[in-house]
Formats: sequence, C-alpha cells, structure tokens
Amino acid sequence: MTSTIDLPETDDLRALFLNDTPLLDVRAPVEFSQGAFPCAENFPIMDNQEREDIGTRYKMEGQNEAIQLGHALIQGYIKESKINHWENFFQQYPEGILYCFRGGMRSKISQQWIYERTGKVFPRVKGGYKAMRRFLIDELEHSSQTIKPIMLGGRTGIGKTVLLKKINQQVDLEGIFHHRGSVFGNHVTPQPSQIDIENKLSIELLKHRDKQHAHLILEDEGANIGSRRIPEVLFNAMQQAPLIQLEASVEERIDITFAEYVIEALAEHQYFYGEDAGFTKWAEQLQESIDKIQRRLGGVRHKELKELLTAAIQQHQSNNDLELHKNWIRVLLVDYYDPMYDYQFSKKAERVIFKGPQDDILAFLKTQYQLT
Repeated sequence: MTSTIDLPETDDLRALFLNDTPLLDVRAPVEFSQGAFPCAENFPIMDNQEREDIGTRYKMEGQNEAIQLGHALIQGYIKESKINHWENFFQQYPEGILYCFRGGMRSKISQQWIYERTGKVFPRVKGGYKAMRRFLIDELEHSSQTIKPIMLGGRTGIGKTVLLKKINQQVDLEGIFHHRGSVFGNHVTPQPSQIDIENKLSIELLKHRDKQHAHLILEDEGANIGSRRIPEVLFNAMQQAPLIQLEASVEERIDITFAEYVIEALAEHQYFYGEDAGFTKWAEQLQESIDKIQRRLGGVRHKELKELLTAAIQQHQSNNDLELHKNWIRVLLVDYYDPMYDYQFSKKAERVIFKGPQDDILAFLKTQYQLT
C-alpha cells in the first residue's frame, strides 16, 4: 500500500465560491446526486458499490484494512482511467481544487495520484464537502438577515421574470429552482435537489453581499416553487419585505403566457425529445397540468378549459395555427389564477410601496433605491 505525502489544503471557502473555482468532486456518484455545488464535476475515486464495500470493511476491520481493500479494488486500468479523468480536468481548469466528503483519505489519495502522474500539486478542500455545505448554510442565514429584499408581485403571466432580467440587483428564484412557478411550470429536465438549490442560492446571495448590494429584487413566491421549498430563513424575510406590484393588461398577460407555455415550452420539449415526440410530450404535459387543477376549477370550468386546450392542440398540430391557444390561456388566467391572486394579495396589500407597468417600476427602483 502506498503512503500519502503531505499535500496542501485550502480552507478559504469564501474565495472559492466567490471566484467560481472549478471543483473536482471525487465522492461516489450517489453522494454527488444528493448534493453538490454549481462549479463541481464528479469524477469519483470509487463507484457506489466500491464505496459501500470499503465502508463496510472500515466498520468491521478498521481504516488500514479499508485502505488496502480500496487499493485492491482500484488498480491497473481502473486506476489509470480515473487519473486520466482528473488530469484532463486540471488541464482544463489549472486553478481547480478537489474535495471528498470530509477532506479525508479519498481526496488525499486522489491528490497524491495526480501528483505522482503529473508532478503538479492541486489543493484539496480542508473538511471537504461537509465543511463547504456548513459554510453555505451559515452564509445563507447571514445573507437572509443582512440583505433587504424587495418583492416583485403581480398576476400570473404578467412578466415578472422578464422584468427581473432587466435589473442587476436581483435573484431569479425560478431560475435557481428550475421551475416556472405554477402548476404548468415544469421543465423537461427535473428540478435540482433541495441541497443543490440551497447551495446555489447561498452562493448567489454571497456574491451580492460581496458587491455590497443592500437591496435585492426577488419575485413574490409561495413557500414552494415546484416540489422544492424556499429556505425558511429567506422566506421569512420575504414575507416581511416591501412589495412592488407589476401591472399589465389581460392581453399583454395572454401574450406573455403564450410565449412561455406554448412557444418556449414546446421548443424545449422538441429540443429534448425530437420534433414529433416533443410535441406529444408537451401536449400531454399541458393536459396533465389542467387535470391537476380540476378540483379547484370545478367540473364545468375544467371541461370547458380541457375542450379549448384540445381544440388548440389539434389545430396547432394539423395546420400549425397557434392562435387558439390564446383562448384557453385567457380562461386559465382570468377564471383560475386571478381569483386566487386577488385572495392572496388581499392579505399583503398593506406592504405595497409602488405599482405600475414595467418602465415605471424600473424608474422607481432607480430613483428610490439606486438599482440599475
């Protein structure tokens, strides 16, 4: 068994995240899937089964026996293949850093093997993933208590995300959560894990604090976006924050929703599945989404909405005529989403500090908060 030599560690986690340092994650794939970081790539030193076998040996016979088993399992071509992946990573990202779960044997051995192959020293993270995760949890809490959020509200389809993208001092929660924020909001690919979302959100808030941004614009959301939840400490701050209400006509909202639910969503499905299969998957998702709100719609309105959607899909598919989609979108916005919004908004109307169309809000934010 080869003994490890003393190679450098880094514990400057703030700089690591602020600088988007490329990260080589040598944990097993199952660990990576449960939680990782935006700039991390997973090239594991052991696969899931090897990790389980070595962990069992460690518990029953101790560290030395576990290390010996690890070297027995990971040798020859398997070992060389792993080192090749790591070497390619560091050729692409010479400023990169590697980590395992606790900054222990896995990252030390990986670090040594890279050194033996290349003669180059790449640091490992002291404390590994566990220390990085703890740092981001603490920073998320600190950010939530320090930064003063301003909430951007408005009816469904009113273009809140479009407005957010015109502002520098903002956090796009729906982008981080990979969800459009409604029952129709699923993307083709699934949402990140809750841990991945919290990590990415914490890093983004940390970057705003580093730029000394006192105020941030966030979209007014419920406690959950899709199947993931907003961290409680941040959501509590959002619930107390001043509210700006974006306004637009029903026709403008129909056009925005049409672009999002029809044009963009269909393009996403067809890019992922191919033209024909993508159309079918997209149409099925719309039908399923309407069925999910059947109870709230009531039988009559659900039947009407389903018929309008079915007619629009048929005309779209047969004639490439998309106009009928605006019929079901109008009913969805006016008869379903607007009554819900009116009820929810009535409970926070006293927090409104400004209301108006996009340009007026941008002017207000620039004048009152010096936001660009």
